Amino acid sequence: MKHKLKFNLACLLGAMTITSVAAAADKIDRETETAIPRSKNLYGIGVAVLPETSGSEDMRVMALPIINANYGDRFYINALQAGVWLLDSDDKRLRFGLATQARFGWDADDGRRTRGMDDRDFSLDLGPTVRWQTDYGTVNALWAHDIGGASNGQTFDLQFIRSLIRTSAFKLNGSIGAQWNDHRFNDYYFGVAANETTPVRAAYAAGSGTEYKVGLNGSYAFGNDTFLLFGGALTRLSDEQANSPIAETRMQPFGYVGYSIAY
Repeated sequence: MKHKLKFNLACLLGAMTITSVAAAADKIDRETETAIPRSKNLYGIGVAVLPETSGSEDMRVMALPIINANYGDRFYINALQAGVWLLDSDDKRLRFGLATQARFGWDADDGRRTRGMDDRDFSLDLGPTVRWQTDYGTVNALWAHDIGGASNGQTFDLQFIRSLIRTSAFKLNGSIGAQWNDHRFNDYYFGVAANETTPVRAAYAAGSGTEYKVGLNGSYAFGNDTFLLFGGALTRLSDEQANSPIAETRMQPFGYVGYSIAY
């Protein structure tokens, strides 16, 4: 099995070439590279609304920087994710690299069902990523490990992005995706340790599972270099997450709006 895996990996790497920016026949669709549509590098600030704690019905508001930009067509920042492309196909529609992304924790005292528990810490994930652009849309995949030491868990994220509306001023992308989380990840964010139990909150060890997500992300241009960015997503928690005693609802919404300038 290991020899077969190494052979398949060698075939994949052999089919791809490291190409310079100048030499590549670039056929990248910039506006569907990421869920947020863009054709220029964007820098700004926004406000996001997300669940207070894991599975919470209550929401919290956070101010976040908005950066969606490429540097030398190798390095990039996309909201809470940053990475580098290491290998490309000749037309750059298939790319392989490494990416890191932020993972928010939560303050236990902010949730009705989590009061008295330990806080869940902010962390960073890191792992290999693949982007494949087709005539129908863009497929992004990321296999990541928690390098920040919060959960020490692993996730595998698969996303498909398609342009729905594309005019000179208004652009809208739709996305669907699935994220598999291992038992360490789920148990950290949705589990209840023995020292966190109460008469109404039983101990709970969460196993691995897959959550599903749909989203819409748009931009509206005011002139050539000023943009309003907006979007939202709805995540359906896995059984292991939704059955946790701290989860109040299976459906987890997320939304944001922001102002950005192109450079």
